[in-house]
Formats: sequence, structure tokens, C-alpha cells
Amino acid sequence: MDLRTALAGLDAHPWATVDHAYGPAEDLPELLRAFAEGGEDSEEALEELYSSIVHQGTVYAASVDAAPYLARIAASGRQTVDALRLLGCLAGSEDEHDVEPGAVRAAVTAQLALLVPLLADEDAAVRQAAAWTAGTTQDSSTALPAVRARLAAETEPTVRAELLTAYSRLDRAGAAAEARALLGPDTPPPLRLAALFAALGPEQPWLAAHRDALLGLLPARETAAAGYADGHRDPLGSIVEILLGRDTDADRESAFALLDVALRDERPAVRAEALWAADRACTLSRSAPQRLVPAIAPLAADRTAARLLGKLGPAAAEAAPLLAELAAQPDDEAADQALAALVLVAPQTAAPLLARALGRRPYALQYASGSHAPADAPFPYDPELLAAVRTRLAAKALERPEERKECGCPTTADHNDTARLVHLLRLWGPRAARALPELCAVLPRFHHAATALTSVAAGLGPEQREQAATALRADAGTLSVARALHELTGETGPLFAAAEAVLATGVRGCVEGADALAELGPAAARTAPALRSALGRAVDRDTTAEADTDLALALALWRITGEASEAVPVLASVLDRCEDLPWSRWTTVRAAREAAVLGPAGRPLTDRLHALLDDPAQAPSAVLGLLGVADPAVLDRARLAEAVLHAAETRADPKGAAEALRALGPAALTPEQQDRLAALARGDRRLAVHGFDHTMIREDEQLRAALTSVLDAIG
Repeated sequence: MDLRTALAGLDAHPWATVDHAYGPAEDLPELLRAFAEGGEDSEEALEELYSSIVHQGTVYAASVDAAPYLARIAASGRQTVDALRLLGCLAGSEDEHDVEPGAVRAAVTAQLALLVPLLADEDAAVRQAAAWTAGTTQDSSTALPAVRARLAAETEPTVRAELLTAYSRLDRAGAAAEARALLGPDTPPPLRLAALFAALGPEQPWLAAHRDALLGLLPARETAAAGYADGHRDPLGSIVEILLGRDTDADRESAFALLDVALRDERPAVRAEALWAADRACTLSRSAPQRLVPAIAPLAADRTAARLLGKLGPAAAEAAPLLAELAAQPDDEAADQALAALVLVAPQTAAPLLARALGRRPYALQYASGSHAPADAPFPYDPELLAAVRTRLAAKALERPEERKECGCPTTADHNDTARLVHLLRLWGPRAARALPELCAVLPRFHHAATALTSVAAGLGPEQREQAATALRADAGTLSVARALHELTGETGPLFAAAEAVLATGVRGCVEGADALAELGPAAARTAPALRSALGRAVDRDTTAEADTDLALALALWRITGEASEAVPVLASVLDRCEDLPWSRWTTVRAAREAAVLGPAGRPLTDRLHALLDDPAQAPSAVLGLLGVADPAVLDRARLAEAVLHAAETRADPKGAAEALRALGPAALTPEQQDRLAALARGDRRLAVHGFDHTMIREDEQLRAALTSVLDAIG
């Protein structure tokens, strides 16, 4: 097929009637042609195609229409490998936007008559790409027999590996039977790796042959890089995740035994892969840290190991002596990474070490100031560290503008350093009273010091409190400072003025100002006109930020005036608008959760909140909202409990689920639901599997405690 035939009808196609990630797909003819012609613009055109029709893994109606042209381009012999890979990404996507489920995969499958002959192409790279794309179609009538036949004839190991992986996607049982004979050391590494994944079916027990094959392949990442399957990129980590996902004692121990051997291997590359896999294991399994720390602790000098030990916190206590030894060494970078881990593992031991080298331990300071430390266990107060913090803050207050950036503003690094010092003092509260002069001195350049001033001065005598208040009054034109002044002294005038000023600055200012005034309740009645004016602002284009702003303003008015007639229509509007706004799920969650404060006055929102119960990410907040506004006599608590449990079991919003379960109370749970709750609280699988990597383990422990408290209430 020549290129002219491949692109026939391209310009006449009604592209304006279908959308891609950026709207109507009228630019696709130009992009497809530039890509197919292979000129100097082809690489950029390919990038644009990925961005448009499979944007971050999401496919669209235009993806369906583009598939035939991409298949013909591949069959024409122009850009064949890239066209096949793009087709495979389209077919493999599970994230479909404004298109019938399965339509994009079906569009690629319809082109198999053009793609299957490429399995026998003379170019091995083409054969490999064709194998991968055939596997993504999940087609058993055309793709499966073609892949199976080519696997029997293929001799190139990398291509055979891709064919076996495709075979496994199309016929798991058939591929597993063939793969078992390919696990031995005589099989080329790429094919043996593919065989290992193909042989490890859901019902297939972990055998010595599997273990020996994997250990014999380590380090395996370079081998895995030759294949297309994303799940094979980190072989050790992927196998460990598969075994832990089976959630049996035997499979857990098999995973831990694998990691123990790899962590103790003499080869650095093997240990590096094992540390990444161990990190994943500890994130997924509650029993992993206890089993693996003895093998991880001796590797504390490695950056990845130190980071993992820090994530484990006190569970890695046996590593504390080695971390302390490393933290005292002359190499600042290595000492800093060790001390950062020690801050989380054994904070009492870390405090004096941090004091002695505060200016040279930025990561350790970052961790100590709360970015990685538990909110319920702040870094311990230490007199020597307080003295070091005061010295550094005093130096910053005396810096001349020319000692900073050319503009006289603090650099990002300087700003972050100041923020961490100040936050540490805030955590210590009145125990940091001696730092009051330094906080007052740094406040004009760093307004976030206001919250630390309030925290430190709150428990002190009148003279010291007035010293802090005087410093705050001097900068009370800034909202954050005015809020701190109100917290310390109760003065409302500066806060009203600062809040009204930011309400007039636009969307972001509206949210900050509304939140500040909402905290005052009826005492902020004089600001109601400013809030109403902001709520009536002109909006050129509705966005999630606009919806967030309306929500904040309406809730502030409710807390200040108690007039449901103003708040309820706005919340209803936000919930309705978020059905169509992109990236608005968390705005909906906030609106549902905040609706509870309206009490019975929010009853008109009941149907809208019920509609959210089917989305696991929104269900816990919807339940909290319903418990606040709905008529208790008509609430189906069993349904609410089911929606919340589903949110926890799918890990969509486990934190919200724990809160909603506590609010529902033990009587809402059936015996079967109680058993499921017990499995979540007492099982080995962690609940927190999304979010900030360094907090997931700690969040899981908090969630586990919260769910256990619900079980305890059941008795």
C-alpha cells in the first residue's frame, strides 16, 4: 500500500464532528500527514498525536476515527513501528472520554487484516510492535491464532517474548501451559522473563521454578526494557506485587523471601532493584516492614534504603544506630540523607545531631519541620536545636537585600529554609518562647511567621503577648497576619479590612477571604455585603476554580448570617455544575461534605447527595452530607454503609470512609458488613495506596486505628 492510498479520504473526513483532548479534531489531517511523510516535522506530529488522541492514556471519539488511517500508514511501510505503538496505546486504554465503552479498541481490532501480516515482517522491530498491538486488542478470533502461529515460527528472542506476552493477554491458560517449559536457564533472558509472567496465572501457585527463574534473571530491568509491557518494567517489584495481591500467608512469605535474598545480594544492581521492590511491598503490606527491615537496615548508607527506612518510621528502629553513625560523618550530602531518615525513625536521637549541623542538613530540617513527620507526633523539643534555630533566624532577619537575589526577594531555597525553621517553632509552641524576638524580626520579610508567633506567644505572659501583637499589627494588612493577630488578641478590625481587600482581588482572593471570615461566624456580619458582592461577580467562563470560589463564599455567608436561602441554591448550583466541569471531583466532595453544616435547612440537596453514592470517591462525603441534611426517618443506613465500605475496599477514599463509618455508628452495619470492616482493619493489605509517597504508610496506620475504633464500638 502506497502512502497516497493510506491517506485517501483524510481531508474529506468530517473531523470537526469528533473531539480529541483539545476539542474538535480538525487538526488531525495535518498531523497524520506530517507523521506519515516522515519529514523533519514527523516527530513533533507524533507527539501531538499522542497528546491529542491518547492524552495521558485517555482516548476520545477522534481516536476511533484516527485508527484506520494509522493502520494504513503502518501497512504502507512508513513509520510502521511508531504507528503500531500508537495503535497499541489506543487499544490498550481503559480510560474513555465521551465515547462508547470499547469503541476505540474495536476500531483498532477492525484493522487487524492490515496489522496481522506485519507479524511476519522482515524487520524484527516491526514484528515486535505488531505482536504487542495484536495483544492489546484482546481479540480471540483473528489476533489469537495469528499470534500463536507466529510464536511457533519466530526465532528472535525479543520478538518471541513479545509474542508470548501477547498470547498471555489473549489466552491466559494457553500461554501459561506453553510458558512453563521456558523457565529454565537455557531460555534466553527476554523470553524467560516473558515466560515467568505468562506462567504466573491467578490460579498458578508460586513454585521453586518461578523463584529460580526470577532470581536467575536479576538484575532484570535491562532485560525488561526490551519489551513493551509496562507491567514488566520492574520485574521483581511486579512479581512481589502479584504475590502480595493474592493475600495469603504463603504468597506473602514467598514475596518476602524473594526480597530478603535480593536485598542481601552482593551485586549493587540487584540490591538497587530489591530496594525499590521492598518499598512497594512495605506500601502494600502491613507485615512487610517487620519481615524486611533486618535486610534493609544494613543498607542505610544507600539513598533509597535511607528513604525507605524513614518512611517506615519507628518500625525501622533497629536501623537507628547505623543511621546516627552515618549522620555524623563529614560528607554533608550522605549525612543529610541519613539524618533525614533518623528524624522519622528515632527523632529524640536525631534532634541533637540536627542542632549541631542545622545549616548543612536541609533535608533533615525539612523532615523535622513536619513535611514528612506525623502531625500527631511533632518533632521533639530540644534546647540545643532551639538555640540553633534562633541563630539562623536572626541571621536571616539581618540579611541585606543585596545578599539575596538581585531583586531583593528571597530565593526559593531561602524561603523554604525560613519556612521550615518557623514551622518547627510553631510546633513547639510556648516552649520556643526564647525565639519570640527572632520571629518578630523576621515577620516583615516572611509573613508565614505569623502563625508561629501566635502559637509561641499564646501561652506566655501579657508582656510577651503584647510584643507579638505589636509585631503582628505592623503587618496586619496581609490576611495571614491579620488572622494570626485575631487569634492572639481577638482584634477583628484588621482582619475585616484584610479579608475585604482580598475578596476584591479575584477568585483566589475570594476563597482565602471567605475562609477567614467564615471562622468568625456572626461576628463578621459587617462583611456580608462584601461576600455577596464577590458572589455576584462577573464570570467569563465557568471553571472548577469558580465553583470552588462560589462554594467558599456561600458557606461563609451561611456561617455568618445563618440564611439558608442564600447558601442552598449556591451549593445546588456547584453540585450541578461539577457534573460537566473537568477536574471537579474534589470540588464535589467538598461541597457534599460541607452541606452537612446546613442541617435540615439543606434538605433540598438530598437528591443530589444521593446521586453521588455510586461514585466510590464521592460516596463518603455524600454520606456525611446526607447525615447532616436528610430526614433521618427516610435514610437507608444500610445503603449508606454499603457505599462507604465500597469506597474503603476500592481504596477510593479510605480516610473519608473511616470518618463516615464513625458518623453512621455501629448499628448501621450488618454482620456481613462488620466482617468486611474487620478485614479492612485487621487484614494485611494497606488501605492508603494513593497520595504522597512518603505519607502512605503512616496514613494507613491512622486509618487502621480509626476503623478499629469503629469495630471496638461494635464490640
